[in-house]
Amino acid sequence: MKEGWQTKTLGDVCHVYQPETISQKQMAGGEYPVYGANGPIGWHNQFNHEEAQLILGCRGSCGSVHITELRSWINGNAMVVQPKADLIAPGYLAYALRGGVDLKDAITGTAQPQITRASLMPVAISYPEALPEQQRIVTLLDEVFAGLATAKANAERNLQNARALFESHLQSVFSQRGEGWVETTLGDATGGIFTGPFGSLLHKSDYVEGGIPLINPAHITEVGIEPDLHKTVSEATASRLRGYIMSSGDIVIGRRGEMGRCAVVTEREDGWLCGTGSFFIKPSSRCDTRYLVRYLRSESCKTMLEEIAGGAVMPNLSNADLGNLSFYLPPLDRQIEIVEQVDCLHAETQRLTRLYEGKLAALEELKKSLLHQAFNGEL
Repeated sequence: MKEGWQTKTLGDVCHVYQPETISQKQMAGGEYPVYGANGPIGWHNQFNHEEAQLILGCRGSCGSVHITELRSWINGNAMVVQPKADLIAPGYLAYALRGGVDLKDAITGTAQPQITRASLMPVAISYPEALPEQQRIVTLLDEVFAGLATAKANAERNLQNARALFESHLQSVFSQRGEGWVETTLGDATGGIFTGPFGSLLHKSDYVEGGIPLINPAHITEVGIEPDLHKTVSEATASRLRGYIMSSGDIVIGRRGEMGRCAVVTEREDGWLCGTGSFFIKPSSRCDTRYLVRYLRSESCKTMLEEIAGGAVMPNLSNADLGNLSFYLPPLDRQIEIVEQVDCLHAETQRLTRLYEGKLAALEELKKSLLHQAFNGEL
């Protein structure tokens, strides 16, 4: 270890305790903020800490770190960690808990992970004995992390802008009108809309592993269809439900939950079953299926589907509602042109998304690296 540094436990250098818990009902009002594992969670008419405190989430969001306001109530699912003033600078301890110490072994429980006082106290922390040296490290990390926060905000803004640009283009494409565009309904423009089997047609005993997949909304992703091969049916069951078998060129779309979740059925999925939570749409000579999927996935169409879907808790479309969905359809050759343009823009959007997501991941790795260096005497 670097000269002038030492390693002790959090129990050696901190006072650690859990405050009294109050109920959700008691947080209904008041002038003092209530803090839990995730930070502020309500208001109370009393406070149990007059000074700002460093707290650590010890239930649910284990390991999250927050600094409270003056005069606040700290609830029992957050641990108060007070540095001993002659040993550890508060800022140094805050950075330590955010990644400078290993809290992995302090987290106990599988069903409900938690950090207890007993599990936190033995966690090792390395620090320079001189408080001015600790403060130098804190000042350096403050400056660097401020720059990283700005870089992260810029990357997140650029990522949002790239996605917004794509959605804006879709909106302009699907709201335009031109020669040959006609107002129609989804039922008239396609070869028909068919509902997946009712729950009474499938029983728990019908499911097997490695058989013929059923496609429900959870299996429809942005890039296609990803089945659950642990929940499939036998060929005999599929034959009994042959009226719900999908073919290549169909469109499968969720009828409950997130609206607009849909995908084209490819040759790989030919012969798979439409699940109870989905519809499948048959193609027609009037409508290019790729165009229709792009339209159904657009934000403007999602909004319309949400408006017509019933269900207060979970949106749920009916076959008739989806079939009566009104939209403007361009000629087939124009649909194909639009799809090609949209696909090109989508590919560029995906490239930018990967670029900015890569930058965000790199920034997180840099933060971890800096914390590692800081708490190993390398800064």
